[in-house]
Amino acid sequence: MDASTGTITLALSAEPPQLDSTRVTDAVSGFVLGHVMEGLLRYGQDNRIVPGVAWRWRWNVALTEATFELREDARWSDGSPVTAHDFVHAWRNAVDPATASKYAFILYSIENAEAINQGEKPSASLGAQAIDDHTLVVRLQRPTPHFEKMVAFPTYFPIKQAFREGRQGRYGADAEDLLFNGPFVIARWVHGASLRMERNPHYWDQDRIQLEALDFAYVTSDLRTVLNLYRNDKVAVASLNAESFEEALQRGWKVDSFVDGSLFFIEFNHRPERMTSNLSLRRAIQLVTDPGELVSKVIRLPGTLPSASLFPVWLQGARGTLRQEHPVPTHRVDVGQARELLAQAEAELGIEGWPPLVLLSGDSPMASKQAEYFQEVYRARLGLDVKIDRQIFKQRLAKMTAGDFDLVLAGWGADYADPLAFGNLFSSWNENNHGLYKNPVLDGLVEVAETSLDTAERMAAFAQIQRIIYEDVVILPIYERSSVYVQDARLKGVIRRKVGTTPDYTEAYIVGG
Repeated sequence: MDASTGTITLALSAEPPQLDSTRVTDAVSGFVLGHVMEGLLRYGQDNRIVPGVAWRWRWNVALTEATFELREDARWSDGSPVTAHDFVHAWRNAVDPATASKYAFILYSIENAEAINQGEKPSASLGAQAIDDHTLVVRLQRPTPHFEKMVAFPTYFPIKQAFREGRQGRYGADAEDLLFNGPFVIARWVHGASLRMERNPHYWDQDRIQLEALDFAYVTSDLRTVLNLYRNDKVAVASLNAESFEEALQRGWKVDSFVDGSLFFIEFNHRPERMTSNLSLRRAIQLVTDPGELVSKVIRLPGTLPSASLFPVWLQGARGTLRQEHPVPTHRVDVGQARELLAQAEAELGIEGWPPLVLLSGDSPMASKQAEYFQEVYRARLGLDVKIDRQIFKQRLAKMTAGDFDLVLAGWGADYADPLAFGNLFSSWNENNHGLYKNPVLDGLVEVAETSLDTAERMAAFAQIQRIIYEDVVILPIYERSSVYVQDARLKGVIRRKVGTTPDYTEAYIVGG
C-alpha cells in the first residue's frame, strides 16, 4: 500500500471468466465490474439505492412505466457521453437469445423481455426507449415494486454499441476489449496472474474517489498464501479461514468480520438420468446432513450461521424479517430413518447397491475441506461412495452449467435487496438453476412474488417456496457466510454490504504514510 501514489495492493480470489456484463454470472466478475462500471442506480453505504448515471427518476401512477433522466456529465472512459441508447443496446443484447445470457431473466419485468428471450419477438420490441440521449423510458410487463433495486445489477449496465461491435466478438475478453463508465478502468489484465484498476478521469463523481489505483497483483484462492502476503506487507487485506483466524489472534492483529448475506448450499442434479433425481435418496442425504456440525467443526469462523432455508436471516418481510414471520421447517438428523429411505430409493430405482455419486467443488482449501467432510459423512452414515471432483473456478462454473455433477457445493448472494433474489433461483426458467429442478407450483408462487403489490401476499408466497425447497429437498442449505478478515489499519472507507459490490473500494482512502 503506497500513500504517495494512492495505490492499494490486493489479491483477487479467482480469475474473472470474462467481463461482458450481459453474460456475467459469478461473484468475482461482478466485483470487478462493480468498480469499473455504473448503472442507472447503485447501492450506497447502507444498502439503499442511490443515483448513478441517472440523477432523477419517476414512476407513472400505475407503476408500469419509469422515466430515468441521465446525467449530462456521465462519460465513457474514452470521453464520449453515456447515453440512454447505451442502456437500450445493452438490455436488448442481454435478452437476445443469441447472447445466451444466464441472467436474461432478471430483465423479464421489462415489457416483451421474456418473449424476446424465447425467440417470439424481435429485440427492438423491448420496452426500453431512448427518448433522447439523456431520457430513458422503461415500460414494464407488470407492476414491479423492486425494479429500482434490480437496475443496479450488472446485467443492467450500459454498453456502447459501436465499441462492442468493433471488438468482433471479443467484448469483455481483455482489458482492451472493454469500455468503462465507472470510478476505475482496467489498465492491465494478465490472465490468471494480475489485474490493475486505475482511476477513471472521465467518471462524473470524481470527489467520491480517493484512490488512484487498485492493484490486484495476485490471483489466488489459497488463503494461506494471501495471509503470508499480508504478513509481509504485500497486500492490504487478507480473508481468513479457521487456521489463519487462530494465527491472526495469536499475532495480536485486529480481526474484523462481516456477515455478507450470502447463502451456501449443496445443490442436487434433478435431471432424470441422475440418481439424485430420486426424492427418497435426497431425503436420506438431507437427514444425515448437519449444518451446525459443519459450521462448528469445519468452518469454525465467528459469525457464520448454520442455515436451514433458501432465505438468509437478514431478508426483510412485511414487518420484521422474513424468517421471523415465517419460521423454517424443523430439521433434525436421523440416521436410522435416512437408511430406511436409502433402501426405499434403491427399490424405486431398481438397483442393488449405489454407484459413486460425484460431488463437484472448488479447489480452494476451504472448499476441499468441506467436500471431504461431506464425503466422510455420507460414507459413514449412509455407506455412499462420494467422489470429489475438484475444479478451478472457471471450470467448476462450466461443469455446473453443463449439469456434470450429482451434487455441487454452491453459493448465492443477493442480486438485489428483496427475497425474490433468492426466491426465484429454482424456478424452471432461471438458468442459474443448474440442477434443472422443475415444479409448476413453485413457478406459480414465484410469479405471485414477482407481480403482487401486496407485501403480505408476497411474503406468504416466499414462505411456501421455503417449504417446497425443504420438503422436495431441492437443495441442502448449509451456512450463511461470515467474511472474516484482517485489514491494514491505514486503509479506511472500505464498504462492505449484503447487496451490490462488496468489498467496495470506490470510496476507500489511505491515512498516514
